[in-house]
Amino acid sequence: MILVTGVNGFVGNKIMQMCKDTVACPSLREVSEDKVKRIVEESGADTIIHTAAISDIGECQANPEASYTANVQIPIYLAKAAKNAKLICFSSDQVYSGAEEEGPYSEDMIKPNNIYAKHKLEMEQRVLDIVPEAVMLRAEWMYDYYLKKTNYFMNIINATEFVCFSSRQYRGITYVKEVAENMEKVIHLPGGAYNFGSETAKSIYEITKEFLNIIGKDIKVEDANPGHNLWMDCEKAKKYGIKFSSAEDGLRKCAGDYNLLH
Repeated sequence: MILVTGVNGFVGNKIMQMCKDTVACPSLREVSEDKVKRIVEESGADTIIHTAAISDIGECQANPEASYTANVQIPIYLAKAAKNAKLICFSSDQVYSGAEEEGPYSEDMIKPNNIYAKHKLEMEQRVLDIVPEAVMLRAEWMYDYYLKKTNYFMNIINATEFVCFSSRQYRGITYVKEVAENMEKVIHLPGGAYNFGSETAKSIYEITKEFLNIIGKDIKVEDANPGHNLWMDCEKAKKYGIKFSSAEDGLRKCAGDYNLLH
């Protein structure tokens, strides 16, 4: 049995849809350590997939206390309650947001530069201290045809005149369906942190131009000032059979699933 947190969110919802033998975790907002322990015990789960978080970077900067509770304290409670259950926590590619190298980044090149990223990294370290067998997934910017949360795919679909991305910024983007498809193999990963998602050798500007061509949408792509690269080397996870489409092929797959191919 798999206990999934954050089931009303983007990632948790897709995992609940696609994975077998799942049970939804109640809301973890303002929850005590004892309450988390009871939830885990009563679920009878042998795996916990923790997707719940405050992931908005601006919100975390504005309210670091709430960010710390959601992004560090709750995962620690889960780690203490996990006992023999496999614990999988979603982290973020933002842990590379201050890295001095251009990338792609391997798992040891971490350097966060915002509150959200710092809290995600602290979460990884403290959870692994408690449960060395836990798995930390450094997820990329994920997308789907999804109306409740803004994401790369919907930004492009909804654009009417132009979009702005940099030809000098590199970042993987990942179809959330492939995230859920990989969960069975993720459960068997050895403990530790893993870069997790689609790889690319193209800038987000190039990827966007290619995607617009795939869906036959005629809008302008303006070359924006570059942000920091969030460009990951996912070789470590691939060695254990974790497979994703390239960023470009993932977008094609998503567009095909929703009958949006040109």
